[in-house]
Amino acid sequence: MFAARRALQATRGYATSANIQIPAVIHGIEGRYATALYTAAAKKQALEVVETDLKQVKRIVEKDSKLREYLENPTINRIEKKAGVQQLLAAGKYNELTKNFFDTLAENGRLYDTVKIINSYGSLMGAHRGEVQVTITSAKELDAKEVAKVKGYLQKSSFVTAKQTLIVSNKVNPAILGGLVVEFGDKTIDLSVSSKINKLNQLLQEAI
Repeated sequence: MFAARRALQATRGYATSANIQIPAVIHGIEGRYATALYTAAAKKQALEVVETDLKQVKRIVEKDSKLREYLENPTINRIEKKAGVQQLLAAGKYNELTKNFFDTLAENGRLYDTVKIINSYGSLMGAHRGEVQVTITSAKELDAKEVAKVKGYLQKSSFVTAKQTLIVSNKVNPAILGGLVVEFGDKTIDLSVSSKINKLNQLLQEAI
């Protein structure tokens, strides 16, 4: 409750406008910050520019372990962190919205959520473009034809509209034994062998 209230206060300068349509609801503190930034960027018609900035920051953070530790270190005071982030952003050509937003994160002690917030903003942009993230879990890696086949079935299903674009990734999990588990949006289609075995075991136990 208190965390949510602080997030709302922290993003007051990026307040949601009635004229801005948020393409998806993302829960959690990172969702609130990302949504606030999305709203501000939409007002300035800078959605893609800010997205490019955030992707660049994410690449830098993920490549530089010392920088990541610096952002996540709770013993470094907020003023010092803010100065450090300003120095980082000054080295590139970043939009003022991006710079101001990271100032806000620093001032409110939320720099350790940087990557989560960037990912949440990316999810908002994906929804804005009509993209639907699809994860196909299989016992072994699928080849391109198999992935395309599953994608084709989903694209023709009632779950996906003509305006939506499927972004498909394949995750390998030997524990499912065989078959597939398909996750997209808030839906899951479990066609795994392990799921069928679990259901069989349940039926057998109920019969005893």
